[in-house]
Amino acid sequence: MAYIRRQGLRIGAFILLLAAYLANSVLLEFATKYANKNVGLADRFIGAMLIMVAVILVLYTWLYHRQLKRYNPRHFGRQPFNWHRISQLLLLFVLMLAIQIAWSQLITRHLLPMPSNQSALDGQIQQLPFWNTVYGVLIAPVLEECLFRGFFFNFFFSKNSPWSNVFGVFISGLLFGYLHTMTFSVTTLFYASLGWVLAGTYLHFKDLRYSIALHFMNNLWAVL
Repeated sequence: MAYIRRQGLRIGAFILLLAAYLANSVLLEFATKYANKNVGLADRFIGAMLIMVAVILVLYTWLYHRQLKRYNPRHFGRQPFNWHRISQLLLLFVLMLAIQIAWSQLITRHLLPMPSNQSALDGQIQQLPFWNTVYGVLIAPVLEECLFRGFFFNFFFSKNSPWSNVFGVFISGLLFGYLHTMTFSVTTLFYASLGWVLAGTYLHFKDLRYSIALHFMNNLWAVL
């Protein structure tokens, strides 16, 4: 009974954290919608989004460090940067690029459909280029890595065992893919594969900053 109650609380907490992130992205969508219709209203939505980002970051940081202090058998934390780790991170970035290039080739050959959310994102960037780019490159990687890697592992797969590690990476990536498409489709597997690389990065380096950096590089490459 205690285990069920504890897991229920964790699921509830994760849903609330996810809802906060999604609500924040909705503010950006409203700002984009009114960018060419009502600049004043769009600016207010951007202001509300930035305030909410600051609040979410403080909340995420506090909860994450609180979780690690309570139970941290994998010794997640801050690992020093050195050339060996940086070279490994660059190789993982190359792996993410290879996945995207392979997927784009399948789309070019009409074997797979173009991701609908990518088309929507391109449209949003055209309407409100600066803030959509800032959000996609700088803000989203931090919030998504805290949510899908930091909290997810510590909430549901905190034990340092092969089973916990493998399933933690798999389910974290799958959830990451689903929330980028909001449906189960072949495109979900594309985003899930990127999520698996990011989750593996967090687990390998045991430092959330590495998966954030990898996510940042990937999103920056996408908008260049």
